Amino acid sequence: MKNTIRLMRKELQFSQEELAKRCGVTRQTINAIENDKYDPTLALAFKLAKNLQTSVDQLFIFEGDINEKS
Repeated sequence: MKNTIRLMRKELQFSQEELAKRCGVTRQTINAIENDKYDPTLALAFKLAKNLQTSVDQLFIFEGDINEKS
């Protein structure tokens, strides 16, 4: 799953540390999510969206199975 967290975070001029504190996680967690190494829980996804002033569906792009039919 791809995301736009880094882009949104930079637009709001938040450091990874600041966003992490606002969401109650570590800076390493934000870094891992931004680098597609970790998919957040649903609760964390909503916290991220709220703090980045956007919606979950704007923050995360599900790429799904390439064999999946629409």
